[in-house]
Amino acid sequence: MATNPNDESASRAAARRVFSTLKLRPVSLVSWRDAVVTLAPFVVLALIAVVLMLHFLKPAPPKHLRLAAGADGSSFQTVAQRYKAILARNGITLDLVPTEGSAENLGLLAQHKVDIALVQAGVTLKDEAGKDGIDDVVSLGTVQRQPLLIFYRAAKPIAKLSELQGRKLAIGAQGSGTRVLALALLAANGIAENDRKTDLSELDGDEAVSALESGKIDAMFLSGDNASLLAARQLLHADGVRLYDFGAQGDAYERRFRYLNRFDLPEGAFDLGENLPGSKITMMAPTVELLAHEDLNPGVTDLLVEAAQEVHSRASLMQNPGEFPHPLEQDYPMSDEATRYYASGKTFVYRYLPFWLASLISRVAVIVPVLVVVFSGLQFAPKLYGWRVNRRIYKYYAELMSLERAVLEPNLSPAQIAELHVRLDNIEKAVVGTSIPCAYADQAFVLRDHIHLVRDSLEAGYTTPGERLSVAHS
Repeated sequence: MATNPNDESASRAAARRVFSTLKLRPVSLVSWRDAVVTLAPFVVLALIAVVLMLHFLKPAPPKHLRLAAGADGSSFQTVAQRYKAILARNGITLDLVPTEGSAENLGLLAQHKVDIALVQAGVTLKDEAGKDGIDDVVSLGTVQRQPLLIFYRAAKPIAKLSELQGRKLAIGAQGSGTRVLALALLAANGIAENDRKTDLSELDGDEAVSALESGKIDAMFLSGDNASLLAARQLLHADGVRLYDFGAQGDAYERRFRYLNRFDLPEGAFDLGENLPGSKITMMAPTVELLAHEDLNPGVTDLLVEAAQEVHSRASLMQNPGEFPHPLEQDYPMSDEATRYYASGKTFVYRYLPFWLASLISRVAVIVPVLVVVFSGLQFAPKLYGWRVNRRIYKYYAELMSLERAVLEPNLSPAQIAELHVRLDNIEKAVVGTSIPCAYADQAFVLRDHIHLVRDSLEAGYTTPGERLSVAHS
């Protein structure tokens, strides 16, 4: 029988009209809900890792540093010059800031006008500003002993500093550690700063030496942060000038002032030819600390401690070999990085690599854990995403396998068969209604095939246990 073309065209037109009225729900290529839930833990871990990285990430070492060095010609200045040369070998420029001494050095450090300072132990800002401005100062170690030399004019030796009362004394300039120490020792001997009987002059260095030699002053306090030891040799050769001997009171001074060290200056220490001094003299010496801000770059801390070991470890008139530097805490807490260096030395990378390369590696090492977390997440995330999608399909297999076992039960009643049909229909509807991305649609269709297999078994009326279906392996 021939087909009428007009009837066929009309049928197609009617089909198109019916199709145009259908509302098809679009199928997503990706399950955004699963994607968000899958990636959320990795995003959180990555954020935590980034925060930790930013917290522990070490900044690049600075190319320039400023060190409060003391007066020109002083031992502090000499030491600072050697530090400068050592840091220059590692590409760091150290600018030296001339000062009057320890007190000014500490003030500049507290005001963040310098990065590092040599400060005599016992010199603090607590009396002037409490703890304000110095909470972030840490010690990189005690680097040397700073002897206090007291020269005076007298016909015979004096036994106590109290005998200097009523005389003209040069105790050092404002801002010097010499002045701070001199005032503390004089006060302990009953000579206050405002003592009307005693003339306390700010002369120091060469001016004070000349004044003592010419008799313009009666005594002077000399310390390495405001004068050189060459001045001490000069004064020992001057007529009528004596070097004060703390003698039997040395133990008392050491116990009263915890930052003072008692030691014996041997006979002839300054001049063997003329045997100056002519006898053993008991000296008092505060130690000197290398101070810095607590946020100083760890690599620079290592360099400075290493420089201190190179500069201060040798023997001298005032110390034994290897006695300095050491992590003895005085007025300020020890830096954690410095403590670590004193205990174990350089880290592996700094020990075998150039400073700039070791610094780069130590900073990059902090990023490695972050990269591990991120890349591990990127590799594992697709598997976790697929598992979440497939889980919505797999959960129906447990119920389907239970129905399969029920189908194989013998002598099922019509009501039981009808109930099984209803449960199979419900599973199929649930599968069809489940949101499955297109990439995993094959899993849904395989599950529906398995549902049809169980339904076919039910309709065929299998009743013997030997006629089992294998849903999972079909």
